[in-house]
Amino acid sequence: MAETDLIKLYSARILALASDIPHSERLAAPEATVKKRSPLCGSTVTVDVVMKEGRVADFGQDVKACALGQSAASVLGSVVIGRSPEELEKAQAELRAMLKEGGPIPAAPFDGFEVLEPAREYKNRHASILLALEATAEAAREALAVSA
Repeated sequence: MAETDLIKLYSARILALASDIPHSERLAAPEATVKKRSPLCGSTVTVDVVMKEGRVADFGQDVKACALGQSAASVLGSVVIGRSPEELEKAQAELRAMLKEGGPIPAAPFDGFEVLEPAREYKNRHASILLALEATAEAAREALAVSA
């Protein structure tokens, strides 16, 4: 990867998202907590969720990742409240397909992930980008199982 390519990848929009991550405080009493780590780069994301009527009612995240992972957490944090585990899993599959298979941008309300479309060519960044969504989908499922 050339240095100029890396500079282009870290656009102003990605950096702005990375610097303003919604729900960046952990929850005091989560129904489920999931921590995910990318062994390739060492990025970690820990998410807490509270579910109500099958949907995310409260959410917190602690993100220790590169700007791309932080940006993904920011996009997720802006739309996660009110989402069902199925919606989160669908968005996760769509984001993975966008990155790894050249698939389309995830459907609304997850279409903000389009900012990460240039990262398709940087396979070593995919795991970090997927962490927040993977952890949140898993935590939402766990929280539902506990409350069932």
